[in-house]
Amino acid sequence: MTSPNKTHWVKICGIRDVETAEIAVDAGANALGLNFYAPSPRSITAETAADIVDLLPSHATPIGLFVNHTIAQIEQIMETAGLETLQLHGDETPEFLAEISEIHPEWNIIWARRVNENNIADLDNDLRECQSLGVKLFGYLLDPKVDGAYGGTGETLSWKLVNRHYDQTTNPPLILAGGLTPDNVAEAVNSVHPWGVDVASGVEIEKGIKDADLIREFIETARSQTHTPSNGPKP
Repeated sequence: MTSPNKTHWVKICGIRDVETAEIAVDAGANALGLNFYAPSPRSITAETAADIVDLLPSHATPIGLFVNHTIAQIEQIMETAGLETLQLHGDETPEFLAEISEIHPEWNIIWARRVNENNIADLDNDLRECQSLGVKLFGYLLDPKVDGAYGGTGETLSWKLVNRHYDQTTNPPLILAGGLTPDNVAEAVNSVHPWGVDVASGVEIEKGIKDADLIREFIETARSQTHTPSNGPKP
Protein backbone atom coordinates (compact mmCIF):
# COMPACT_ATOMS: atom_id res chain seq x y z
CA MET A 1 0.00 0.00 0.00
CA THR A 2 1.34 3.43 -0.95
CA SER A 3 1.86 5.66 2.06
CA PRO A 4 0.45 9.19 2.20
CA ASN A 5 2.70 11.84 0.73
CA LYS A 6 2.76 15.62 0.93
CA THR A 7 4.89 16.13 -2.16
CA HIS A 8 2.84 17.16 -5.17
CA TRP A 9 4.27 17.91 -8.61
CA VAL A 10 3.37 21.54 -9.26
CA LYS A 11 3.65 23.28 -12.61
CA ILE A 12 3.30 27.03 -13.03
CA CYS A 13 2.32 27.57 -16.63
CA GLY A 14 2.60 30.65 -18.81
CA ILE A 15 5.93 31.93 -17.51
CA ARG A 16 6.98 34.86 -19.69
CA ASP A 17 10.13 36.29 -18.13
CA VAL A 18 13.19 35.46 -16.08
CA GLU A 19 11.97 37.30 -12.98
CA THR A 20 8.73 35.31 -12.73
CA ALA A 21 10.62 32.09 -13.38
CA GLU A 22 12.92 32.84 -10.45
CA ILE A 23 9.94 33.52 -8.19
CA ALA A 24 8.29 30.23 -9.14
CA VAL A 25 11.48 28.23 -8.67
CA ASP A 26 12.21 29.86 -5.31
CA ALA A 27 8.65 29.03 -4.24
CA GLY A 28 9.28 25.36 -5.03
CA ALA A 29 7.71 24.78 -8.45
CA ASN A 30 8.68 21.46 -10.01
CA ALA A 31 8.02 22.66 -13.55
CA LEU A 32 7.54 25.85 -15.52
CA GLY A 33 5.34 25.99 -18.60
CA LEU A 34 6.67 28.00 -21.54
CA ASN A 35 3.86 28.76 -23.98
CA PHE A 36 4.62 28.88 -27.72
CA TYR A 37 1.01 29.25 -28.89
CA ALA A 38 1.17 32.69 -30.52
CA PRO A 39 -2.50 33.73 -29.96
CA SER A 40 -2.16 33.23 -26.21
CA PRO A 41 -1.47 36.27 -23.99
CA ARG A 42 1.07 34.05 -22.25
CA SER A 43 3.09 33.19 -25.36
CA ILE A 44 6.83 33.82 -25.62
CA THR A 45 9.55 33.36 -28.20
CA ALA A 46 12.00 30.48 -28.23
CA GLU A 47 14.79 32.97 -27.54
CA THR A 48 13.11 34.27 -24.38
CA ALA A 49 12.44 30.70 -23.33
CA ALA A 50 16.16 29.94 -23.75
CA ASP A 51 17.01 32.77 -21.33
CA ILE A 52 14.62 31.28 -18.78
CA VAL A 53 15.89 27.73 -19.28
CA ASP A 54 19.48 28.83 -18.79
CA LEU A 55 18.81 30.00 -15.23
CA LEU A 56 16.80 27.01 -14.01
CA PRO A 57 18.26 24.60 -11.45
CA SER A 58 18.17 20.90 -12.23
CA HIS A 59 15.14 20.25 -10.01
CA ALA A 60 12.89 22.60 -12.00
CA THR A 61 11.77 21.26 -15.38
CA PRO A 62 11.02 23.67 -18.24
CA ILE A 63 8.16 22.43 -20.41
CA GLY A 64 7.33 23.72 -23.88
CA LEU A 65 3.62 24.09 -24.59
CA PHE A 66 2.55 23.55 -28.21
CA VAL A 67 -0.86 23.84 -29.89
CA ASN A 68 -1.22 22.25 -33.32
CA HIS A 69 2.39 22.97 -34.27
CA THR A 70 4.08 20.87 -36.92
CA ILE A 71 6.85 18.53 -35.91
CA ALA A 72 9.36 20.76 -37.70
CA GLN A 73 8.17 23.79 -35.73
CA ILE A 74 8.35 21.87 -32.47
CA GLU A 75 11.87 20.65 -33.27
CA GLN A 76 13.13 24.16 -34.03
CA ILE A 77 11.67 25.65 -30.84
CA MET A 78 12.78 22.76 -28.63
CA GLU A 79 16.34 23.05 -29.94
CA THR A 80 16.51 26.84 -29.67
CA ALA A 81 15.04 26.90 -26.16
CA GLY A 82 17.02 23.91 -24.92
CA LEU A 83 13.99 21.84 -23.92
CA GLU A 84 13.54 18.13 -23.32
CA THR A 85 9.90 18.03 -22.19
CA LEU A 86 6.90 19.17 -24.21
CA GLN A 87 3.17 19.49 -23.62
CA LEU A 88 0.84 18.99 -26.57
CA HIS A 89 -2.28 21.04 -25.87
CA GLY A 90 -4.06 21.18 -29.20
CA ASP A 91 -5.86 18.64 -31.36
CA GLU A 92 -2.93 16.26 -31.67
CA THR A 93 -3.72 12.58 -32.30
CA PRO A 94 -2.10 9.42 -30.94
CA GLU A 95 -0.51 8.96 -34.36
CA PHE A 96 1.10 12.41 -34.08
CA LEU A 97 2.44 11.53 -30.63
CA ALA A 98 3.79 8.26 -31.97
CA GLU A 99 5.64 10.05 -34.77
CA ILE A 100 7.25 12.45 -32.31
CA SER A 101 8.17 9.58 -29.98
CA GLU A 102 9.80 7.68 -32.82
CA ILE A 103 11.82 10.66 -34.02
CA HIS A 104 12.70 11.94 -30.54
CA PRO A 105 12.61 9.11 -28.00
CA GLU A 106 14.65 11.32 -25.67
CA TRP A 107 11.78 13.78 -25.21
CA ASN A 108 9.25 13.56 -22.40
CA ILE A 109 5.67 14.08 -23.60
CA ILE A 110 2.71 15.42 -21.64
CA TRP A 111 -0.55 15.01 -23.53
CA ALA A 112 -3.15 17.60 -22.57
CA ARG A 113 -6.77 16.77 -23.23
CA ARG A 114 -9.65 19.25 -23.06
CA VAL A 115 -12.63 17.35 -21.74
CA ASN A 116 -16.25 17.68 -20.74
CA GLU A 117 -19.05 15.21 -20.10
CA ASN A 118 -19.51 14.65 -23.84
CA ASN A 119 -16.01 13.45 -24.66
CA ILE A 120 -14.35 12.28 -21.45
CA ALA A 121 -15.46 8.70 -22.13
CA ASP A 122 -13.16 8.75 -25.18
CA LEU A 123 -10.03 8.99 -23.02
CA ASP A 124 -9.65 5.25 -22.56
CA ASN A 125 -9.73 4.63 -26.31
CA ASP A 126 -7.14 7.35 -26.91
CA LEU A 127 -4.85 5.95 -24.25
CA ARG A 128 -5.20 2.41 -25.55
CA GLU A 129 -4.27 3.67 -29.00
CA CYS A 130 -1.20 5.41 -27.60
CA GLN A 131 -0.19 2.22 -25.87
CA SER A 132 -0.64 0.18 -29.03
CA LEU A 133 1.56 2.67 -30.88
CA GLY A 134 4.28 2.47 -28.24
CA VAL A 135 3.79 5.98 -26.88
CA LYS A 136 4.87 6.31 -23.25
CA LEU A 137 3.52 9.50 -21.71
CA PHE A 138 5.29 11.41 -18.96
CA GLY A 139 1.90 12.76 -17.89
CA TYR A 140 -1.71 13.11 -18.96
CA LEU A 141 -3.11 16.58 -18.33
CA LEU A 142 -6.85 17.15 -18.09
CA ASP A 143 -8.26 20.62 -18.75
CA PRO A 144 -11.88 21.71 -19.23
CA LYS A 145 -13.11 21.91 -22.81
CA VAL A 146 -14.13 25.48 -23.67
CA ASP A 147 -15.21 26.22 -27.24
CA GLY A 148 -12.68 28.34 -29.10
CA ALA A 149 -9.97 28.05 -26.44
CA TYR A 150 -6.94 25.85 -25.88
CA GLY A 151 -6.64 26.21 -22.12
CA GLY A 152 -5.88 29.02 -19.70
CA THR A 153 -9.54 30.02 -19.50
CA GLY A 154 -9.93 29.88 -15.74
CA GLU A 155 -12.85 27.49 -16.10
CA THR A 156 -12.90 24.68 -13.53
CA LEU A 157 -12.90 21.05 -14.59
CA SER A 158 -15.49 18.79 -12.98
CA TRP A 159 -13.49 16.76 -10.46
CA LYS A 160 -16.36 14.26 -10.10
CA LEU A 161 -16.18 13.68 -13.84
CA VAL A 162 -12.47 12.95 -13.63
CA ASN A 163 -12.96 10.54 -10.73
CA ARG A 164 -15.65 8.63 -12.62
CA HIS A 165 -13.69 8.22 -15.84
CA TYR A 166 -9.95 8.29 -15.15
CA ASP A 167 -8.29 5.21 -13.64
CA GLN A 168 -5.13 6.46 -12.01
CA THR A 169 -3.91 2.99 -11.12
CA THR A 170 -3.44 1.96 -14.75
CA ASN A 171 -3.34 5.18 -16.78
CA PRO A 172 -0.43 7.64 -17.10
CA PRO A 173 0.25 10.06 -14.23
CA LEU A 174 -2.65 12.50 -13.95
CA ILE A 175 -1.95 16.23 -14.02
CA LEU A 176 -5.04 18.20 -13.01
CA ALA A 177 -5.59 21.64 -14.53
CA GLY A 178 -8.45 24.01 -15.15
CA GLY A 179 -9.48 26.87 -12.91
CA LEU A 180 -7.18 25.95 -10.05
CA THR A 181 -6.38 28.74 -7.57
CA PRO A 182 -4.84 29.04 -4.12
CA ASP A 183 -8.41 28.97 -2.78
CA ASN A 184 -9.52 25.69 -4.36
CA VAL A 185 -6.36 23.65 -4.97
CA ALA A 186 -6.63 21.97 -1.56
CA GLU A 187 -10.14 20.75 -2.36
CA ALA A 188 -9.02 19.66 -5.83
CA VAL A 189 -6.10 17.64 -4.49
CA ASN A 190 -8.22 16.01 -1.81
CA SER A 191 -11.02 15.24 -4.26
CA VAL A 192 -9.03 13.85 -7.18
CA HIS A 193 -5.65 12.84 -5.68
CA PRO A 194 -3.75 13.74 -8.87
CA TRP A 195 -0.06 13.12 -9.30
CA GLY A 196 0.38 16.79 -10.23
CA VAL A 197 -1.40 20.10 -10.57
CA ASP A 198 -1.02 22.82 -13.20
CA VAL A 199 -1.97 26.48 -12.86
CA ALA A 200 -1.84 29.52 -15.13
CA SER A 201 -4.66 32.06 -14.72
CA GLY A 202 -5.19 31.12 -11.08
CA VAL A 203 -1.98 32.87 -10.03
CA GLU A 204 -2.38 35.96 -12.23
CA ILE A 205 -3.49 39.51 -11.47
CA GLU A 206 -4.34 39.93 -15.15
CA LYS A 207 -3.93 37.74 -18.23
CA GLY A 208 -0.30 36.79 -18.61
CA ILE A 209 0.86 38.67 -15.50
CA LYS A 210 1.73 36.40 -12.58
CA ASP A 211 1.58 37.46 -8.93
CA ALA A 212 4.42 36.36 -6.66
CA ASP A 213 2.24 35.99 -3.56
CA LEU A 214 -0.36 33.92 -5.41
CA ILE A 215 2.36 31.63 -6.79
CA ARG A 216 3.77 31.04 -3.32
CA GLU A 217 0.34 30.49 -1.80
CA PHE A 218 -0.69 28.06 -4.52
CA ILE A 219 2.42 25.89 -4.16
CA GLU A 220 2.34 25.94 -0.37
CA THR A 221 -1.35 24.99 -0.26
CA ALA A 222 -0.99 22.19 -2.82
CA ARG A 223 1.95 20.75 -0.94
CA SER A 224 0.26 20.92 2.46
CA GLN A 225 -2.39 18.37 1.49
CA THR A 226 -1.67 14.79 2.58
CA HIS A 227 -3.03 12.16 0.23
CA THR A 228 -2.15 8.87 -1.35
CA PRO A 229 -0.51 9.91 -4.62
CA SER A 230 -1.30 8.32 -7.93
CA ASN A 231 1.32 6.51 -9.96
CA GLY A 232 3.96 8.63 -11.58
CA PRO A 233 7.61 9.59 -11.76
CA LYS A 234 9.16 11.19 -8.74
CA PRO A 235 8.99 15.02 -8.70
